[in-house]
Amino acid sequence: MFTGIITGVGRIADLHPLGSSLDHGKRLTVEAPPGYLDDVALGDSIAHNGACMTVTSLDAAASRFTIDISAESLSKTTGLSEAGRRVNLEKALRANDRLGGHIVSGHVDGVGSVTRFERIGESWELCVLAPPALGKYLAYKGSIAINGVSLTVNRFADRADGCEFSINLIPHTVENTTLGDLSAGSSVNLEIDTVARYVERMLGTPAPSN
Repeated sequence: MFTGIITGVGRIADLHPLGSSLDHGKRLTVEAPPGYLDDVALGDSIAHNGACMTVTSLDAAASRFTIDISAESLSKTTGLSEAGRRVNLEKALRANDRLGGHIVSGHVDGVGSVTRFERIGESWELCVLAPPALGKYLAYKGSIAINGVSLTVNRFADRADGCEFSINLIPHTVENTTLGDLSAGSSVNLEIDTVARYVERMLGTPAPSN
């Protein structure tokens, strides 16, 4: 589990195919900030742009580690298949950590598209078009994770091609995550609020009879 509070920005240093067919995934070598891996062990979970991945090898002294991503995960996410790409990193939540954002599972529910990213006053407005299936989970002042960052929905509008929603980004968020790299047309990983997922299941599906 995660909180959506980014603890570092890494860079995909290298990619290696895990096989010769499209059914094979890739091994990514990720370069982390200095000292970031000091408390990381082999097998730990780290979210990359909101997608939970397992550390498969580790070189803390060089601030590098690897993760293996399946073809299925690559097909359901964005921003994890390009060498040189910056990625948001978050280590898995400890039981005694502060829950500064919201409960995030690290499972990407869909890929959205940035429709607008503009500076307004001291902040930035980020507008994203979510796939139609995710629209019912978006609510005013509700939580959503964009590329792993816990954010609050300011407004939303249902459209024929999906649900467009708006987020306000403070300067700290822009400066300390990869969200500042976005522009209109960029693809982003989306994870809906876990609570909304369970509410929809309870209200939308009749309970089984005994």
